[in-house]
Amino acid sequence: MRQRIVTITISLVAIFIMQGCKKDFLNRPPLASPTAGTFYQSDADILNGTGPLYNGSWGGYNGTSLQYIGDIMGGNSLTDNYNGRGAYLTFSVASTDASGALQSAYQALWSVIANANVVAFNIKNAGSGATQSARSSGLAECYFMRAAAYYFLALDWGAVPIIYNNSQQIGDSTIRRNNLADVWQFMINDLTWAKNNLSVAPLQPGRITKWSAEGMLARAYLVRSGLNSGGTRAQSDLDSAKFYAGDVCNNSGLTLMPNYYDLFTSKYFSGTAVPSESLFSLLWTPQGQWFVENHMQANLAYDPKITQTGDGWGGAFGASPSLLAYFMDPANKADSIRRRATIFMPGDYYPDINQAAGGWHVDTALFNTATYNGSGLHITAPVDPSSSPTFYGNDHAFVKKYVIGSPADNGGLGSQQNENLSTYVFRLSDVYLIYADAILGNASSTSDPEALKYFNAVRIRAGVAPKSSIAFTDLMQERKIEFAFEGHAWYDWKQWYYFDPTSAMQYYSTQNRGLYNITYNNGNPFVTYLDDTNNPHALGTRTYTITPTTVDLPYPEAELLVAPILASAPVAFDFTKIKY
Repeated sequence: MRQRIVTITISLVAIFIMQGCKKDFLNRPPLASPTAGTFYQSDADILNGTGPLYNGSWGGYNGTSLQYIGDIMGGNSLTDNYNGRGAYLTFSVASTDASGALQSAYQALWSVIANANVVAFNIKNAGSGATQSARSSGLAECYFMRAAAYYFLALDWGAVPIIYNNSQQIGDSTIRRNNLADVWQFMINDLTWAKNNLSVAPLQPGRITKWSAEGMLARAYLVRSGLNSGGTRAQSDLDSAKFYAGDVCNNSGLTLMPNYYDLFTSKYFSGTAVPSESLFSLLWTPQGQWFVENHMQANLAYDPKITQTGDGWGGAFGASPSLLAYFMDPANKADSIRRRATIFMPGDYYPDINQAAGGWHVDTALFNTATYNGSGLHITAPVDPSSSPTFYGNDHAFVKKYVIGSPADNGGLGSQQNENLSTYVFRLSDVYLIYADAILGNASSTSDPEALKYFNAVRIRAGVAPKSSIAFTDLMQERKIEFAFEGHAWYDWKQWYYFDPTSAMQYYSTQNRGLYNITYNNGNPFVTYLDDTNNPHALGTRTYTITPTTVDLPYPEAELLVAPILASAPVAFDFTKIKY
């Protein structure tokens, strides 16, 4: 059962996370704890030992950090400037980031790596009662998690230190940041080992499999294909991405969930059930301790009446103008399935939320009454210009994804800052789009049947008409809509930046990141975009320029103080040091 993954080792996660070493990349969980090798005497011990790698280790990245970096910086979400979080909207995040998201993300990702390394150490030193098969599978989980954490570290901070053995390296004064190309090679090596040693079926519901590793390997090759490529992605890496993604698509037997909306409800997350589309999810427990619970809904729900647990602090977040514009475009009217699963719009009705009261109606009274000025423009009531830059009341498209209602709506499971839902990190639909992208390669467009088959499968599931030809811009747009509010947008853009920085920066630097009001008139929503720098009552856009100096996040100031080597130039990594 999914619950069993976390219950036996909950106290161990607390020990791991509360380690006091400020050099987070050298954080070493205690080897003398009950996780030490003498504790691993059986296959079950190993399985229980790797369980926390699916939840508590990632706790500081889930929620706020994932949202701020992945979706606010990625251009899918707007926010106010509470605690300085508006810096993620404007590409101006500082090392002293007041929101705490920068430090939280950095610490959490190194926590994943440290915990993966120490569990791997313990598995290698397990007692004779553990079989070789269990050892290999457990190590594969550790290396997969380590690679997954490095994926985010590399795309957020660029060149970072390669830490493969915290116990061995904690006294190594020669550690430096390593070349970005080496970091990607390290990820690929880890994932290659993992795919060779994971089973094709999960050992427990929600556990990663060979297909998870192959999909992540395809993603790593696809991203790396653009690194230092001079505008043309490396064909050898594209071929590898195509091979591994194609194997998942054509040979895994996995299929997309029939209903996109169902991915973000709890009915497939009860008991032993986990959506088959999930290749890697963070598996939270709805009846555990704080650090193994999912706080996403608490951060995103726009009204406490939705959660009925005293949280629901997401009123400042909403669909960005670019995301809203897509869904409001008459040409995309058919994409209503993903729209309803992604954002709340005035007049929407959700029977699965607030069920005891007959469902949840998105209250049109929260939206300002529209006036009509004769030219077809619907304008909201005047607002105070001094309040800029912030939202002017509850007048935007709120976040729906990961908002599932009260415990009563979800079989009695959940509580404050705790919803009965996993956090998707990697879904099958991502592999479908990776496969199509790898087939497209360096061509301007493709009508390849395999590329179209899997690209269109994502669209058809959403009720959207298939395309007969696709270009890279089609893939970027599809990712933007398919994974909105799942923390993908920034990382998908970074892949683009690797091989075509000029076009990528142009895309973000001209993207409307301003404010808007939704008004409601005669049963129809209308959008007024606001220029918050000049006249907050006028139509307009707000853009922010991204440059090569702001495409990587700064290291948190606290880390630079204790590890000034992070400011040094990166060096090559000696791969002969690693013994799998």
